[in-house]
Amino acid sequence: MAASDRMVLGPLVGSIDQGTSSTRFLVFNAKTAELLSHHQVEIQQKFPKEGWVEQDPKEILKSVHECVERTCEKLQQLNIDITNIKAIGVSNQRETTVVWDKTTGEPLYNAIVWLDLRTQSTVERLLKRIPGKNKAYFKFRTGLPLSTYFSAVKLRWLLDNVEEIRQAVDDGRAMFGTIDSWLIWSLTGGKNGGVHCTDVTNASRTMLFNIHSLEWDPELCQFFDIPMEILPKVRSSSEIYGLMKICPSLKSGALTGVPISGCLGDQSAALVGQMCFQDGQAKNTYGTGCFLLCNTGQKSVFSEHGLLTTIAYKLGRDKPVCYALEGSVAIAGAVVRWLRDNLGIVKTSQEIEKLAAEVGTSYGCYFVPAFSGLYAPYWEPSARGIICGLTQFTNKNHIAFAALEAVCFQTREILDAINKDCGIPLNQLQVDGGMTNNKVLMQLQSDILCIPVVKPSMPETTALGAAMAAGAAEGVGIWSLNPGDLTAVTCERFEPQINPEESEFRYARWKKAVMKSMGWETSEAPSNGDTSIFSSLPLGFFIMSSMIMLIGAKYVSGAGK
Repeated sequence: MAASDRMVLGPLVGSIDQGTSSTRFLVFNAKTAELLSHHQVEIQQKFPKEGWVEQDPKEILKSVHECVERTCEKLQQLNIDITNIKAIGVSNQRETTVVWDKTTGEPLYNAIVWLDLRTQSTVERLLKRIPGKNKAYFKFRTGLPLSTYFSAVKLRWLLDNVEEIRQAVDDGRAMFGTIDSWLIWSLTGGKNGGVHCTDVTNASRTMLFNIHSLEWDPELCQFFDIPMEILPKVRSSSEIYGLMKICPSLKSGALTGVPISGCLGDQSAALVGQMCFQDGQAKNTYGTGCFLLCNTGQKSVFSEHGLLTTIAYKLGRDKPVCYALEGSVAIAGAVVRWLRDNLGIVKTSQEIEKLAAEVGTSYGCYFVPAFSGLYAPYWEPSARGIICGLTQFTNKNHIAFAALEAVCFQTREILDAINKDCGIPLNQLQVDGGMTNNKVLMQLQSDILCIPVVKPSMPETTALGAAMAAGAAEGVGIWSLNPGDLTAVTCERFEPQINPEESEFRYARWKKAVMKSMGWETSEAPSNGDTSIFSSLPLGFFIMSSMIMLIGAKYVSGAGK
């Protein structure tokens, strides 16, 4: 590429996309929205106990630095001048909770991931303080039900169970944040003047934030007993928060001095990246979980069918806030990872599509992947995963197909709820996320919804949304969000190929399986976790004595020969 060609590219915007499974850094052309280069690093998830999911905040930060440096190297190999990167946006897995020491810059505990279930007993204890044990008691203030999903209960657990965090709070050293806060603070200097902030979309997922006043709510903080001084400052989704600083320990500094000027929770970022700026426009993102958001404009709509009311975006300090209805599914891509890592059915996630395509049916097998309970529309933490309808004919191909079908059925449940709440059924579904590369899944989704599924040819809409917010920020101004200036997107379209009667039959069977998944788990587990038959003394005594009698009888019979 000649020097004159480099000039044609114009201003560029970088995007940090920090998800549950991986971290990526992507660079876009601000004038054309073209993706120029990216780098990706997978993130380790830790499962120290059943139902616990953690990640190392330092590993996450290191992965961001690595992705930034490798992407810049790739751009230079393409003869693209990285000084043209004028802004950086951040999109992140939401709700995941980090507490760190502002004097040392070190995390005080692993990040508790949004999927984590350890806080069920915390939720039940808090429910006892609410009239009628009503999970929706704070719904009209926060948009959320009381659940293990949101940050407030994770933070409460940390304060109750980690002495180091309690001490840091008492000493005035503790800072709390979701992943966006941890990254922005660290990237803008950390202990040497880092900016402690979050944006309205991430704040709206903590259960400590009033989605109407757009402020931390003192009464909610009092209910959860959270000290407000550890909370980050809440900003809009599109403004300059601070400048990138060099990180000597990681030899990272290619973009030092570039402003971080966009911040959106990953699902809000995808809504922006899909350009769903009008009331009634919706998108579904297929990642670790599955998240369907429908823009409701400047009006907060409260669901009667198990959906969340959340902040979609606020694209500037002086711009209006927009809201969305959201259906959240905990397990989507995570079920493929489970089939790969836990059962060993496949060696790579891509093999699932091939297995499913070979049979084209689940042969009556239904999979409810309620590994972390059920989210929308049930909000049922007692549910656990089940596979039912198994016969001697069932093989790994059918289970692979049933796993993909489960993702589609869960989306159908959410879409039904959104259609009921909004009153106007969607006539097509815009989709994005890593799983949309699976054509079998996309066709299945269209078949089960009985409407077309539309996938943009450039599927990185989450990263694109964060880049758009960063480039449009006041003081940057290189990306126009005016409808007439937005780049037209080419799409791949999947049309329904089965009749609605068959779709309804399969969906009804799925609903039957969902009912069977509920009520499996309670918070009152055995105190020592010992499930051995010998943990029951009478049963153990009976078995041991029976074994002794059997051995004795054999000995006597042998002696008589």
